[in-house]
Amino acid sequence: MTNENTAVRFENKIAVLLREDLEPWQRLNVTAFLVSGLGSELPEVIGEPYADADGTPYLPMFRQPVLVFEGTKETLTAAHGRALSRALPRSVFTSDLFATGNDRDNRAAVRAVPKDGLDLVGLAVYGPRNAVDKVLKGGRMHP
Repeated sequence: MTNENTAVRFENKIAVLLREDLEPWQRLNVTAFLVSGLGSELPEVIGEPYADADGTPYLPMFRQPVLVFEGTKETLTAAHGRALSRALPRSVFTSDLFATGNDRDNRAAVRAVPKDGLDLVGLAVYGPRNAVDKVLKGGRMHP
């Protein structure tokens, strides 16, 4: 029997790893872009639509928390490799994307660089808790 105060433990985890040298506005921007990729491709992470007491509708959001971590450039590169080797759903944000102004140019900037040469500033992953934890090894919770 569960009640409203019982903590819900999710089998899967949504996590974002940010490079530690980003400016505050960049951290927010990168996080928003990264999680949008997960939400658009993984319908199981999205909950039901919201409504207030007046019946005003609001868009659905993730049904579970998004954990945000930070790490060095090397930590991010290693995490990217581990996410790829585990075939986890992932989205990336590279430093080149700060200089583009639209989705088409963003995709072209990523497409122009081999995976081992990407200058990653952010990575989002989704998957089983233990697999995501292994991918994020070396990262620390964002302050």
